Amino acid sequence: MPSLPRTWRPLGPRLAAAVFGVVLVGAFAWLWFQFEPQTKASVKGLEKATVVFFILLGLALLNALARSRVVAHADGLTVVNGYRTRRLAWTEVGTVRFPQGAPWPYLDLGDGERISLLGIHASDGARAATAIRELRAVVDAHRPG
Repeated sequence: MPSLPRTWRPLGPRLAAAVFGVVLVGAFAWLWFQFEPQTKASVKGLEKATVVFFILLGLALLNALARSRVVAHADGLTVVNGYRTRRLAWTEVGTVRFPQGAPWPYLDLGDGERISLLGIHASDGARAATAIRELRAVVDAHRPG
């Protein structure tokens, strides 16, 4: 069992978010500098603001993907999926499930509620398998009874 606190983060999705963020900003900057001066002059303020808005929206979505994580503390689990954070005491934590072919595992809380664990991503392969083993060991060690 790993020592606490322990944080699990997805590597592949974080790298993809960084690369796509650079590509998104770089592509629009390159496109802007390729315009002729008269084309640049014809672009109105609202049109520029709309493009900037969509670039920022894309960056915000990529950031949400990159910030996902699962943190085990002495007093429970913290699950960050995008911009939503859930803190669970060990008594609330159910079973960690990772069905074959699923993109990420989930916590089955036992009352029909499931919490996706985007901080562990199947695309990470062996790294994800290790994270699941560690998380299950921590959950089992803190299971009441």
